[in-house]
Amino acid sequence: MGAGHAGLAASHFLRGRSVDHVVLERGEVANSWRRERWDSLRLLTPNWLSRLPGRHYQGPDPDGYMTMGEVIEFIERFAAVSRAPVRTGTNVTSVRRAGDGYRVTTSRGEIGCRAVVIASGACNRPAVPQLAEAVPASVAQLTPFGYRGPAHLPDGGVLVVGASATGVQLAAELRRSGRPVILSVGEHVRLPRLYRGRDVLWWMDASGVWDERHDEVDDLTRARRLPSPQLAGTPERETLDLNTLAAMGVELVGRWAAVRDGRALFSGGLRNVFSLADLKMRRLLEAFDAWARVHGRDAEFGPPERFTPTRVPESPRWQLDLRGGEIRAIVWATGFRPDYGWLDVPVVDAKGRLSHEGGVVESPGLYALGLPVLRRRKSTYIHGIEDDAREVIDHLARHLAARR
Repeated sequence: MGAGHAGLAASHFLRGRSVDHVVLERGEVANSWRRERWDSLRLLTPNWLSRLPGRHYQGPDPDGYMTMGEVIEFIERFAAVSRAPVRTGTNVTSVRRAGDGYRVTTSRGEIGCRAVVIASGACNRPAVPQLAEAVPASVAQLTPFGYRGPAHLPDGGVLVVGASATGVQLAAELRRSGRPVILSVGEHVRLPRLYRGRDVLWWMDASGVWDERHDEVDDLTRARRLPSPQLAGTPERETLDLNTLAAMGVELVGRWAAVRDGRALFSGGLRNVFSLADLKMRRLLEAFDAWARVHGRDAEFGPPERFTPTRVPESPRWQLDLRGGEIRAIVWATGFRPDYGWLDVPVVDAKGRLSHEGGVVESPGLYALGLPVLRRRKSTYIHGIEDDAREVIDHLARHLAARR
């Protein structure tokens, strides 16, 4: 279910094993890229890294970053070349057990099947904290799903909540538009765009960090909840971190902790939050350096780099009057979560997380793809789906064969 890159990769391997199947899509191919992204967004991964089974980037700018239109075209071409049996405009309303298989109820009728692959994505719903309910009605609130660009917001200041990739990109875009911007910062992953002359994601790929398997990760639950790194895919290949934003005039405050009498209250401890992110980045870069030395490749790159620590504001404010007119809009860049409201099988925990082991769900014949660290650290990236899909479909094929 789902005709994004994950569902289409599953279809590719199912066809290769001559397994009859259908791909159900509520909208169009690559629907989330069409409907749930802001206008200026580009991929975080460089073009040379964009690949799907049997298909690689072949354009003129391998070190660039795809626009949303280019991503949609890339996925559409893959769907056409792989001859995926996609049924668009088909909304799944229920999946339930039926004998030794499943009954799938859709807006176009019911389908009986022996197995189901859930490839509906990890970002179906924005994760907005409950304190949003206490924000005064005079302040507009929206999520990245509703944000298209600065022109669509009311005039005036904007509070962006969340400092992962989405939050820092939106804060930068809004500030460049001339608006006052405040960024509420919690836990985050800091990375430079380039390291020793190569894209930092080249290092992730070449050094094998991204290939670490789910059963090798020390704290898998935490790994699956980590925010996306502070990166942006700009033609200039610029680093976008909190120092960059502060230099642009973005005001940094702590994590939004509460709303009291129309005031947003922010936690202290920015220094500790910044230090932790800086420490983790430094350790990762040192690991890249060690990999280059061990593999005799040190001379291929520039010298090891260390970056300026994140600068702590001298007197970060701890509260903000939301009724005073300083802030006219809030953008909740506080993450996303999947939506399993249609899944009538007891495999979702109290926090809405799917119970699975490497994409094999705790119900025979039920599988998942495209979730964070599903089988590897690269699982949610476009280039990471091939290995995951191959192995999950291998398991599915064995399941079907054992029940003939």
